[in-house]
Amino acid sequence: MFFYPFYRTSNKAFIRILHASPDAPAVDIYANDKILVKDLRYKQFTEYLQVTSDMYNIKVYPRGTKSKPVIDTNITVNPESITTIVAVGQLSNIHLLPVNDAILPRNPNKSYVRFAHVSPNTPAVDITLPDGSVIFKDISFEEITEYAEITPGKYTLQARPTGTNSVALTIPNIITKPNRFYTIYAVGLIGETPPLQVLIPLDGNSYIEF
Repeated sequence: MFFYPFYRTSNKAFIRILHASPDAPAVDIYANDKILVKDLRYKQFTEYLQVTSDMYNIKVYPRGTKSKPVIDTNITVNPESITTIVAVGQLSNIHLLPVNDAILPRNPNKSYVRFAHVSPNTPAVDITLPDGSVIFKDISFEEITEYAEITPGKYTLQARPTGTNSVALTIPNIITKPNRFYTIYAVGLIGETPPLQVLIPLDGNSYIEF
């Protein structure tokens, strides 16, 4: 369940939250001690929430509690910005990683894709086509690439530990549409549970206007 305690008509911005901490429980999230999100579970995104640009104190609690936050930090939300705020790291080191869903010039006949490495135990990776052609190179934990312009269509990508031919993860049947922005979020744990996998949401810069 999502709430809108900071809605205004000026200085607006949009945020969504991704729970990408593989061993953290479902959480409730508060902004300036007002409930923002309830019962957000691993791999879940909120919808984009409209907020007023400002600095916010964000507290994250295990679902149904409000005594010992697992995150207590401040974030700044800029005017006319679109941001995905990712809860990253394992529970012992969980923290927030803001990812700017930047509003960029675009070719309406092209698609735009980037890669976000939020798997805490996975080494730096190259993102390649099956033939080994490199799309994104040497992406480390908490690193987010720039968007790459591609032809809309269906793609298979592979994640390979940087500098090797070993395939850590194959990502089949990625379908991109024209005039759309996508982020490929690598989540989970390599060789452990929950396993390494990807989430590929449509980014808000595809359709949000100011």
